[in-house]
Amino acid sequence: MDPLYNIGIGAYRLAVKAASLRNPKARKMLEGQASTFSYLKERLDRNCRYIWIHASSLGEFEQGRPLIEKIKACHPEKRILLTFFSPSGYEVRKHYDKVDAVCYMPFDLPCNVKRFLDLVNPEMAIFVKYEFWGNYLMELKRRGVPTYIISAIFRPGQRFFHPWGRMFRQMLHCYTHIYVQNEESRRLLSQIGVDNVDVCGDTRFDRVMQVKNEAKEFPILAAMTAHSPFTLVMGSSWQPDEDIVIPYFNTHPEMKLVIAPHEFDAIRLKQLLHKIKRPVALYSHTSAEAAGKLDCIIIDCFGILSSLYRYGSAAYVGGGFGAGIHNINEAAVYGIPVIFGPNFGKFREASDLIAVGGGFSINNAHDFKAVADSLIGDHGRLHAVGAIADNYIKNHVGATDFIYQDLFPGK
Repeated sequence: MDPLYNIGIGAYRLAVKAASLRNPKARKMLEGQASTFSYLKERLDRNCRYIWIHASSLGEFEQGRPLIEKIKACHPEKRILLTFFSPSGYEVRKHYDKVDAVCYMPFDLPCNVKRFLDLVNPEMAIFVKYEFWGNYLMELKRRGVPTYIISAIFRPGQRFFHPWGRMFRQMLHCYTHIYVQNEESRRLLSQIGVDNVDVCGDTRFDRVMQVKNEAKEFPILAAMTAHSPFTLVMGSSWQPDEDIVIPYFNTHPEMKLVIAPHEFDAIRLKQLLHKIKRPVALYSHTSAEAAGKLDCIIIDCFGILSSLYRYGSAAYVGGGFGAGIHNINEAAVYGIPVIFGPNFGKFREASDLIAVGGGFSINNAHDFKAVADSLIGDHGRLHAVGAIADNYIKNHVGATDFIYQDLFPGK
C-alpha cells in the first residue's frame, strides 16, 4: 500500500496504545492481538488450508453468521478461522463452536499481514460489510487467494468516490467478487470501474429469521406480559431513548415495559430503577411468580435481547439519538411495529420500514407520544403495522443462499 496508508495505520496503532492506558476496551484489543500469532501456531493445523472470515465486531459477526453456519453444515470438512478487530465481538464469540479457531486480526501493517497469512494459508477470505484493509487485500491478491466481501453497502460520501480516493479505490479491485445489499451500491461501484458485483441483499435478514425460529422462552417475561394489552420492548437503549419513553410509561398504566439497556453497570441500573414510578424489578432479581405483579422489567444480562422481542406488542430500538440505531430487524421479524430515533440514515432497513409503514422515526417525546397513542388506542392498526414489518423481513431473506451457491457452485 501507499506509504501514507501505512503511516496512518501506524499512527492509529499508537493512538490505541495511548488509549489503552485508560480504556479497558483498547487494552483488551492490544492484549488480544499480542497473543494472535502464538495462538495460531498452536491452534492451526499446518497441513490444512482455512477459510478465513473476518468481522469487525459483534454486529458484523451476526451478519456473517448465516454464511459461516451454511458452509460448516454443507462442508463439515472445511476449516474456518474467524477473526475480529473489536473486543465487543471477540469477547462474546471467542468460544463460538461453529468454527475451528477464533482470534483478533492484527493491525494492517505489512509485517503483520505476511506473518498472519503465512500461518493461516487461506484457501479463501471473506470480509463482512465494511472491512477494507489495504495491506491484507493487496497481499491476498498477490498470493492468488479468492477474496470476497459480503453484505457490503456503499454511499456517495465514502472515500472511494472522492477525487482523492484513488488509494482506497485500489482496495476494491483486490476483491474477487463483491456482494452488495442494494442497487445503489452496485451503481456507485460501476461508476468507478468496479463491475465484479452482485446485488443479493443483506444476510442479516437470514440471521434474524434464524434467531426467531430458535427463540428461547423466558417464563419471567411471559408472566409479566400475559395479560397486558400493550407491551413495549425497549432494546439496546441509551439514556436519551429512556428519557423519552419512561415518562410516557409512568403515566400510562395500560402498558407494560421491558428495558434492555445497551450497556449498564450498577450505577446505571440504579438510575433506571429510580426513574420508573411503577412496579419494577431487575430481571436477575425476580421470578415468574413475582413478575406477574410487575409493570416493568429491566434486563441486566447480555445475549437474550433477540428473543425478548417476541413478548412485545411493539418495539423501541435505541441508539437513534447517538451514533445510529441498533438492529431493528431483530424486532421487526416478530411482526411488531418498530420505533427508533432520528439517526438512521446509514441503515437502509430503517428507511424501508418507514416507507412501507412498518416503522416510525421520532425526534422527541412529542413524536413518541403521537406514535404510541396511535398504536395503543387502535389494536387493528397495531396488528396491521406489525404485519407490514413481518412481510418486509420475509421479502428480504435469501442473501445467504445466493452467496453460498456462488462461492460453492453445484455443492
